[in-house]
Amino acid sequence: MSNPPTIDPVSGNSGLPAETGVVVIGGGIVGLNAALTLAERGERVTVIEKGTIAGEQSSRNLGWVRKTNRAKYDLPLSVRADRLWAEMHQRVGKDVGYRQSGIMFVARTEKELAPYENWVEEVGRHGTDARIIGPDEIDLLVPGGTVRWAGGVYTASDGIAEPTKASSAIAEALLAKGGNIVEGCAARRLSLAGGRICGVSTENGEIACDRVILAGGLWSRRFLGNHGISHVTLPVFVSVLRTSPVGGPTDIAVGAANFSFRRDFTGGYTIMQRGGFVAPLVLDNLLLGLKYTDALKAQWRAMNLSLGREFVEDLKLARRWSADSPSPFEQIRAKNPPVHHGLNTEAMTALREAWPVFRHASVVREWAGAVDMTPDSIPVISEIDDIPGLVLAAGFSGHGFGSGPAAGELAADLIMGRQPSVDPAPYRFDRFRK
Repeated sequence: MSNPPTIDPVSGNSGLPAETGVVVIGGGIVGLNAALTLAERGERVTVIEKGTIAGEQSSRNLGWVRKTNRAKYDLPLSVRADRLWAEMHQRVGKDVGYRQSGIMFVARTEKELAPYENWVEEVGRHGTDARIIGPDEIDLLVPGGTVRWAGGVYTASDGIAEPTKASSAIAEALLAKGGNIVEGCAARRLSLAGGRICGVSTENGEIACDRVILAGGLWSRRFLGNHGISHVTLPVFVSVLRTSPVGGPTDIAVGAANFSFRRDFTGGYTIMQRGGFVAPLVLDNLLLGLKYTDALKAQWRAMNLSLGREFVEDLKLARRWSADSPSPFEQIRAKNPPVHHGLNTEAMTALREAWPVFRHASVVREWAGAVDMTPDSIPVISEIDDIPGLVLAAGFSGHGFGSGPAAGELAADLIMGRQPSVDPAPYRFDRFRK
């Protein structure tokens, strides 16, 4: 059974206001950052969350804040996010657990190392402090290992933040700056007049507004589908574990082919099988499968296909509904996939072989999260031409937490018609319309 981390509570507003300037649908890390940016700029903004703030993937991720191995056209957003994370504790007045402790990926063979070398040469050295390191430096930075690694890539300026603390701190800052947060309130449909947004219908009534940011993560596809718009994402489930406190080898976050680890605020380590995930087979796999051909070829070894309960439960959820009828978002307040214990066991076994100190660590918590994957693993942060006044910020493919501050800022730029902080072209919605 999945036992998700407990987030710091938020003293949010309880009532839905009659009107606001901008509605942000989704109280995860991206939506909260977008709303905070808007509030800081003097906009009236209300966040509507069907469950609780950061109740899904925003609190279940690994907490990595990395530029390492980002695609060339995605790197500027990661660089911007890195700067915003470093300033976040001053911006919100609370500790978000950010530490610039570095991130390292290690490779057992020259073949595994080659993609990192190519990335550093083509991308990393032009915008980061990433560098290729050899086995001796790996042993120095992460002592106590038994594997003679072929080498790795190390970015000292990368870091981590704490998923169970960051979203709550950002939400509290948003409230302090005059923004609204309404938890336990599902957005059902956009209200339109003359083809433009004039409000949002929710389970608690209507809220008038003229602009909306949809940051609903995994649920964004179904929400837009109810308006006849196809947002191309598929779900994958990732499993994570946390250990008891242990005097581990380093504060650097480390990833190998079949495990990753990083020290968290408990003194234990957050660990996952980096080379494996569950791909539940649902109706959308049939509808969108051809768009994922390249991704399937690249990642088929990592996939654990699952056909069963998830397929049936997905079929039961409505794909069309009206503003005055219950939506799927009221049926499932938080996606809570089952833990794949086999993947977690694989990760711990490989990690203990590589760094024996982890043999002294016990598993104290396991959980799983649902990630919305696009075909190119790059999010959509874009205006939707078919609905003027709507900006979509979703499809983060497992990178939403690290990119969150910059992604939210970019969504705010777009909804306000301001000069974007980074080039939005790589994130345009229509890139999958082929």
